[in-house]
Amino acid sequence: MNPYLDIVLRSIAVYLFMVIALRIFGKKELSQLNSSDIILILLISNSVQNAMVGPNTSLLGGITAAFVLFIINFLFKKTILKSTFVKNLILDKPEILIHDGKTEYDTLAKLGITSDELEEAMREHGVLKYDEVKLAMFETDGNISIISGKENLKHTKHKRRIHKSLN
Repeated sequence: MNPYLDIVLRSIAVYLFMVIALRIFGKKELSQLNSSDIILILLISNSVQNAMVGPNTSLLGGITAAFVLFIINFLFKKTILKSTFVKNLILDKPEILIHDGKTEYDTLAKLGITSDELEEAMREHGVLKYDEVKLAMFETDGNISIISGKENLKHTKHKRRIHKSLN
């Protein structure tokens, strides 16, 4: 087999593995990058490098693998935009955390969101009490969006992160 075709196939396989792994571990992992997450990303990139390029450690081999990753990522994003089936397969749906002041505790538990994290998001949106929240959503990108019943509040997104003491 052509060594560069081998790199292309290996790179595609590693990319698909990473997509599946992120789908299994969930969107929560994407919304919060702390030091252990960065270490994980670095270690994963180092561990899959050999799987992509094999024994070929040349500059052209590395560029081929990187080029394939850029191309497959571009194609993957286009496919997600055009195919509802692939979008539903890969991306999670937004989850309701609070609706008309009523907290969805089962959803919070399933997603691993603590009441402290939810209250932090509420405070960042200028909301102090649960009954002031018209809708709180855990978005597909891992952010918490809150819409209050008050018309004068600015609606923003809360980027979820883990406090250092919770690690």
